[in-house]
Parts: sequence; C-alpha cells; structure tokens
Amino acid sequence: MIYYLVEKMTLHKGYRNKTRKRHRKNVREKGLRSIDKYLMEYEVGNKVDLITDPSHQKRGMPHRRYHGLTGTISGTRGRCYEVEVKLGKSMKKLFVGKEHLRLNKGS
Repeated sequence: MIYYLVEKMTLHKGYRNKTRKRHRKNVREKGLRSIDKYLMEYEVGNKVDLITDPSHQKRGMPHRRYHGLTGTISGTRGRCYEVEVKLGKSMKKLFVGKEHLRLNKGS
C-alpha cells in the first residue's frame, strides 16, 4: 500500500478573514451606493451603527468584530469620524469613514 503525505493548507489570519457572509451584498445592492450616503454629515453625540460597506476598503473600514455595533460620534479626524464603541467592559475609539456609518434608528 502506498500512503501519500497530505499537508494541510496554512491558515492565514488576514484583516478580512472569515468575512465572506458578513461583507456580502444583496444582488440588487451591488456596486456603489447613491451620492446621498457620501454627502450625509454627522454631528458629535449622534448614535450610529457600524455597518461595513465592502465596496469601500480604502478609507476607515472597521475590523469585522465591530460590524453591527452601535457607538457614539466623539469627533472628526480628517475625512473620518471618531466613534466610541463599547466592546465587553472597555470602550474602544475607532476612526471610521462615513460610508461605513448609519444613523441609529432607536435614538
């Protein structure tokens, strides 16, 4: 009998690993969003939801662990916004582009 040595592929731990379903768009939502999303301005103290837009990776795309969380805008830095998010017992400050933000409907 002949046994072949089978090596497993290495597991890469990149920035966007395990995001296949999280960063998937609906068929009718593919492509860039409307211009209204990019012209929207947020004020300090607004409650926003972090919803990553996979069609924009360059400016301020948050890590996958923050997708779907709600935070408060604490300031601006360049073209991005400073968002404070509670993760566990600690508060994290993220720099997120406006295309990855959405106003929270509950507030």
